[in-house]
Amino acid sequence: MKSVGKRRKTGGETPHEVDRAVKTSMQVAKPVGRNAPALKYDILSALAVHALSGDKHRQRSILRIIALITTRYNWRNNELSIGREEIARLWSVNERTVKREMAKFRATGWVTVKRPAARGRVAVYELDLKQIMIDTAEIWPVIGTDFQARMIEEPEAETNIVPFKVKLTPPDATETDVWTQVQSILHGRDPELWASWFQHLSEADRAGGMVTLIAPSRFMADYIAQKWSGRLLAAYSRVDPEIRNLRFEAAE
Repeated sequence: MKSVGKRRKTGGETPHEVDRAVKTSMQVAKPVGRNAPALKYDILSALAVHALSGDKHRQRSILRIIALITTRYNWRNNELSIGREEIARLWSVNERTVKREMAKFRATGWVTVKRPAARGRVAVYELDLKQIMIDTAEIWPVIGTDFQARMIEEPEAETNIVPFKVKLTPPDATETDVWTQVQSILHGRDPELWASWFQHLSEADRAGGMVTLIAPSRFMADYIAQKWSGRLLAAYSRVDPEIRNLRFEAAE
């Protein structure tokens, strides 16, 4: 799960500014229509595997939100209409635990209050599917490359052509080009991370201590800005110490 924590620079922006950019520009398909069942399974799969990758506290916490989704969540309207007493029954806990756990979900940005509880009426919550998918993205390769591709790639036009799989070639460390050297450093540190994220980037501009990097999708641009801009900036600093800020954009 995501927590803001201390204020720090992230690609020239604070985490709060990055989060705001993610929420306003990132697109997540609404789980309705013909593909709704598959998308619902994808979201629940990401939550389940994310839970299992953590300790018992994370597992229990995410199991609780999965229980709310599968029993009371209205996917079409993005509404979770349920009272604290009923949540306590579902979770087999007391209402004090419910209050504490729901506060944690609100702090991570996964749950927001759509309508507060009133006399004779339970609270209505919303789920932020964008934030949930960002916070579970690190485990997507564990589920499978097909899952990761569905999550990060823009939809492609239908075609009868079956593409050949191309073996990825590591960046040439002997090249003098700054971006190639940066890619080589990133690949040397973590080849799997490079193959999943960094190798899809391209450098569009470098001037005045600022580098603009282009990702193939808005989600990938936002995710790398939030999670990996520090590692990218460190790699740039080894090659060109004048680079101080990174900007991430999506290909049009």
